[in-house]
Amino acid sequence: MIDIDLSMVNWARAQFALTAMYHWLFVPLTLGLSFLCAFFESIYVHTKNKQWRAITKFWMTLFGINFAIGVATGIILEFEFGTNWSNYSWIVGDIFGAPLAIEGIFAFFLEATFFAVMFFGWNRVSERFHLFSTWMVAIGSNLSAVWILVANGWMQNPVGMIFNPETARFEMDNFAQVVFNPVAVSKFIHTSSSGFLFASLFVLTISCWYLIKDRHVQMAKRSIVVASVFGLLSSSFVVFTGDESAFLVAQKQPMKLAAIEGLYKGRTNAPIIAAGILNSDKKPGDNQDPFLVKVKIPYLLSLLANRTLNSFVPGIDDLVYGNEEQKIESVASKIVKGKAAIKDLEMFKQAQKEKNSSKTEILLASFRKNQEYMGYGYLNKPEEAIPPVAIPYYAFHIMVALGTLFPVIFTVFLFYALKNLLTKKRWLLPIGLISGFLGLLAQQSGWVVAEVGRQPWAINGLLPVKMAATNLAAKNVQITFFMFLVLFTILLIAEITIMLKQISIGPEEGR
Repeated sequence: MIDIDLSMVNWARAQFALTAMYHWLFVPLTLGLSFLCAFFESIYVHTKNKQWRAITKFWMTLFGINFAIGVATGIILEFEFGTNWSNYSWIVGDIFGAPLAIEGIFAFFLEATFFAVMFFGWNRVSERFHLFSTWMVAIGSNLSAVWILVANGWMQNPVGMIFNPETARFEMDNFAQVVFNPVAVSKFIHTSSSGFLFASLFVLTISCWYLIKDRHVQMAKRSIVVASVFGLLSSSFVVFTGDESAFLVAQKQPMKLAAIEGLYKGRTNAPIIAAGILNSDKKPGDNQDPFLVKVKIPYLLSLLANRTLNSFVPGIDDLVYGNEEQKIESVASKIVKGKAAIKDLEMFKQAQKEKNSSKTEILLASFRKNQEYMGYGYLNKPEEAIPPVAIPYYAFHIMVALGTLFPVIFTVFLFYALKNLLTKKRWLLPIGLISGFLGLLAQQSGWVVAEVGRQPWAINGLLPVKMAATNLAAKNVQITFFMFLVLFTILLIAEITIMLKQISIGPEEGR
């Protein structure tokens, strides 16, 4: 049995979660604000109104501050795959590394090429070339997200690869399947559109602050109109892709769906939980009610999961302990098959060293029978296959509740902005002022759902997190965890300080 320091694994998890969540403070704003800058500048080039140029330069400055900090945290995040997760990098590096390499070589290069022109090219290049550069930065920023989310989507739904028993590594077999993985496509559209939504809320927040202070009123009103339109369009994509993402989760990651709905006993005509408080004493396999209080909508979970009202949706107990009627295999059975596959692989490698060709063929054939369950062989008990239910459950419902609220906010602001009544509806401005913080909460909640809901897997169904970690002493990771905590906090404080200073200065009106 492989000796694993679970303390080290947990610290490595904590460090990666820390880095990812700090990084995710900046990424969505970069995705959306880059396009908003392109929209503002397009209006300026079309109208020749210098106030739109001032508006563009103001939001572009805030974009640049955010972009710089986001790059710093992103680089550290990628390095952690090699430092804390070297086993993961070794086993799937041929697949996972390809989209990350493309992101660095192509998408990031595109951003970097036009970034300087966008910021320093005013009055040095033609208006149209400057506008083109701004659009290229926006496109490049979102192309970076494409390849990052292709890699992440593959972790959620591994496709397009084969396992090489001679090297004990997964190798890419079909690049197109990896790129056009339905989970990756859905994840990119949902993530990017939610980033657009968040950036629109950010613009709304800053603009409402100006209106409350009676500063830069015309600039704030115009920014609110553009942001509200962009936010409404983005909201429609978020809703549509959210539904598609949930459907794919039901098909590819049923345990994650069961966790985010607090569903233990599978059922037909399954209701969706609109709101509820989990019973903290509930354990898998017992007869306690999972909820202390709940509000449910009949049939909707079956419709969401399988596109039919009367379909069966498996719960945590079905997926862990099996359900013969629904032909769901238990985790215990998968663990037995997985351990058999691991043993056959070890014996196969030994037979190779001994150059016993007849034995290698027999062992390889035996390994292939149970190969798909190999990841389960590293679990010690069936309950290890269950994610921490409360975290993804509450994060999911926070995300959905806020996602439902945002289109209402955009609609109300757009209505009053077009009626030129924003300055008269003072009660509305505090709502806009906090909307950016609510957007940030929704962003973080969505990321928690995606990553915590996947546990205990680094690669869904194939590689547990504990087997993906580097063999390091826990204290080494502890030290770097607190180093990064301090570093990221300093960076965050620096960004907020610089942004607040720039916001206090405001746009250079008329220039």
